[in-house]
Amino acid sequence: MMLPNMPLSTALPPLLLASSSSARRQCLAQLGLAFQQASPDIDETPRSGEQPAALVERLACAKALALAGQHPHHLIIGSDQVCALDQQPVGKPGTLDSARRQLAACSGKRVRFHTGIAVYDGRQRRLLSAVEPFDVQFRSLTDAQIEGYLQREQPLECAGSFRMEGLGITLFTALDGRDPNALLGLPLIQLCDMLQSLGYDLLSPRYT
Repeated sequence: MMLPNMPLSTALPPLLLASSSSARRQCLAQLGLAFQQASPDIDETPRSGEQPAALVERLACAKALALAGQHPHHLIIGSDQVCALDQQPVGKPGTLDSARRQLAACSGKRVRFHTGIAVYDGRQRRLLSAVEPFDVQFRSLTDAQIEGYLQREQPLECAGSFRMEGLGITLFTALDGRDPNALLGLPLIQLCDMLQSLGYDLLSPRYT
């Protein structure tokens, strides 16, 4: 959900990234803003019949709001990601066997990543959320290529069994989306849009 633009605020509240992900931390650091990082404790179990886009938006909001009580004056950023193959969610593999099956299933196919992002402004008590889609076309991968990739990267905690910030790019023949940061789990273009809607212009000299 998006809100009309608010009058530009005089100061950016302290930022909090509601995630333990190093990839999201590195992604947010691109904006050159000081921020803290904390891991929210939420139940990420999908609801019955819940579609991937609805799931990631709900969880992104839950992550941001989970830390709001402890950080009432912060801007809190929550994010969640699901990979969808043939409209079915593909989560984090957890084990090498599961990762092998995931990459074999994705081989030669077009896969959509849904990345949910939410920003909660504790000072205004406003929550914005959205879902950023991004499509990737996987190469036709041999078993040996899959095994070689997994042994080098060990992407067991990554949706879709790859790390975009590493060798993951070698798995694809094409990328299609407006913001490649979405594949890292934090769509920065959407985040900047949300901050602008809340009244925080990151191009203002006062934030540099």
